[in-house]
Amino acid sequence: MRATPPSGASAGRVLPQAAAALVLLLMVLVIVRLPWAGDLGMHAATVQRLRHSLLHPGNPLVAADTPSPYYSPWMLLLGAVARVTGLPVFVVLRIGALAGLGLLITGVWRYVRTLSAHRAAPALAILCLLLLWGPLLFNWSGFLGLNSLALTVAYPSVCALGLSFHLWAWLTRALRGEISWGVALGLGLLWGLILLCHQFTGVVASLGVLATVISARPDRGTLLRLGAGAALGVALLWVWPYYDFFALFSAGADLEAIHRPLYSHLLQRFGLVLLGVVALGLRLRRDRRDPLALFFALGVLVFAAGGLTGHYSWGRALPAVLIPAQLAAALETVSAGRRAVRAAWAGVLAVALTVGAWTQVGTLGYVVGRDALPAAVAAKYRTPWVGYHWITPWVKYGDVVMARTMPSRQIPAYGPYTVAPGYPDVFLPDAARRDAAVTHYFAADTPAGTRRAIVREYGVRWVVGGRGAAEPWLRRVATGPGGQVLYRVER
Repeated sequence: MRATPPSGASAGRVLPQAAAALVLLLMVLVIVRLPWAGDLGMHAATVQRLRHSLLHPGNPLVAADTPSPYYSPWMLLLGAVARVTGLPVFVVLRIGALAGLGLLITGVWRYVRTLSAHRAAPALAILCLLLLWGPLLFNWSGFLGLNSLALTVAYPSVCALGLSFHLWAWLTRALRGEISWGVALGLGLLWGLILLCHQFTGVVASLGVLATVISARPDRGTLLRLGAGAALGVALLWVWPYYDFFALFSAGADLEAIHRPLYSHLLQRFGLVLLGVVALGLRLRRDRRDPLALFFALGVLVFAAGGLTGHYSWGRALPAVLIPAQLAAALETVSAGRRAVRAAWAGVLAVALTVGAWTQVGTLGYVVGRDALPAAVAAKYRTPWVGYHWITPWVKYGDVVMARTMPSRQIPAYGPYTVAPGYPDVFLPDAARRDAAVTHYFAADTPAGTRRAIVREYGVRWVVGGRGAAEPWLRRVATGPGGQVLYRVER
C-alpha cells in the first residue's frame, strides 16, 4: 500500500505550484492585451518588413536598404507566419509571445529538473525568477521580473532566454553520459541560434554553458566534440544572410550610453536577490564545482568588468548574475539538510517573494485596467504607450513620416517609415545625418525653406507634430492623443 505523504509536505508542493500557475495565467491574460512600451514597435516593424519581403526586407525603420540585427531567425519565422496567414502583425506578435512564454516555462522546468528531483522545484524556480528582485521596479529586455516580462513577452529576448534554459538542460544531461557527435553539433547550432535571436541573451547563454562544462570536468574527447559544435555555431553566425553578426562588436558609444543605467540603484532593484547569493554560498560549501555558483561568478566577472572599463553594454550580462542566484534561492527550499532548516528558509523566501510581488503588483493593470485597481495597487501601475493606430486611415505602408524620437519608435510598427530611426542603428551609415535633419526640421528658428528642402530630400509625405508645426505646404488631416497633429505634405 502506497504511503500518504505528510500534509505539510503536500502543502509545500501544492502551494508553489498553485502560485506559479496563477502567475502564468496572469501572463497569458497580459498577452491578450499586449501592453505597448519600449521596443515593441521595433519588433512589429520588423515583422511588417518581413511579411512584405522575406528575402530583402531592408531597414525596418527607415526607407533604406541596409541590414539589421533585428532580422533574427525568430523574427523571420514570425514574418513568415504573417506572410502566409495574412494575420495582422500584432496578432502574430501575440502568437509569438505565447510561443516564447511556452519556451521559457518548459526550459526552466527542464533545467531545474537537472538540478533537483523535487516536484515543487520548478514552480519555486519560476516564482523566484519572476518575483525575487527588489523594492524598486525595474524593466528591461532580457530581464525576467514579472513586470518586465509583461512588457517584453513578445520580444525575441524571451524566446532566446527560453532556448537558453533548454540549452543548459540539454548540455547538463548530455555531460552526465557520453556526448555523441550529433548531440554536440546540435548543441552548437542551438547556441548559435540563441546568439542570432538576441545577442545579449546569447552572452548569458554562453556563460551558463561555460559554467556547466567547467562543473562537469569532461574528458578530452568530449571537449573535442563540444568544440566542433561551437565551431558549427560560429559558422551559423558567419553565414547568416540578414546581418553581419561580428560587425556588432564595433558598435559605437551610443550603445554604452544607453546601458549605463544598468549600473545604478543595484540594491534597490535587485536587493532581494541577496537571499539567492546566500543560497549560492551554501551550495558552494557542499560542492566546490556547483554549476550555479560558477555561473554566478562568471556573470559577476563580466558585469564588473563592464562597469570598471566603461563598457556599459556588458551590463546586459547581469541576468547571468541574477538567474543562478534566483534558482539557488528556490532550490535551497527543497535541498537544505534538516527539515527545520528547510522550513525556516521557506518562510524567509515566502516573505521575500511577497515583497517582490507587491513591488510588481501594478502588472495586474495590464489585464484589468487602471480604473479597476485599488488605489494602492494603481499607484504602482505604469501606463503603457498609446500607439499611433490613429494615423493608419491615412498613412499607408512605405510612406515616410517626419516625427521626433518617441513617435519614431512606434510609427513604423504600422508599416510607414520615419526619417530617422527611433533607436540607434549601427548598420545605417547616415543615421547621424538623419537625426540632425529631424532636429533641424523641428527647431523653432529653422526657415520654412530649409524645412521644405529636408522634406523633399527624404521623400516625406506626412508630418506628426504639435498644433504649431504647420507650414503653408502642410494640410492638417487628423488630431491624435496629447495634442499631436497629422499633416499631409502638399506636393
